[in-house]
Amino acid sequence: MTGQAHAYLWDIAQATERIARFTAERSFDDYLADDMLRAAVERQFTIIGEATVELRRLDPAMADAIPDVAAIIAFRNILVRGYATVDNRVVWGIVEGDLGRLRKAVAKLISTNEKHSPASPDKFA
Repeated sequence: MTGQAHAYLWDIAQATERIARFTAERSFDDYLADDMLRAAVERQFTIIGEATVELRRLDPAMADAIPDVAAIIAFRNILVRGYATVDNRVVWGIVEGDLGRLRKAVAKLISTNEKHSPASPDKFA
């Protein structure tokens, strides 16, 4: 895996961690009532989707190891291009139902690949 591919995995991991932190101890009603929270969560999902697109371009096999990779990319496209049709129930459902699985899968990919490449991600090198 290239350093850039590792950096994209790292970006996904960081964005999932942020979503988990932003939504901890929050309810769907809290989410609906807080436009800044909704914007922050959607931004992190956009980062996840964009990093996944780039990872798929660089290392398709690695991207395919991410659960529901096609759905992640499709969701990113909705957030970016179809922002007016974003359903808050769908976003919250992903937070509650899918985020944990994605976090675990990406952490496993990072851990597995760090054993083969000890260098830390450095997108700016």
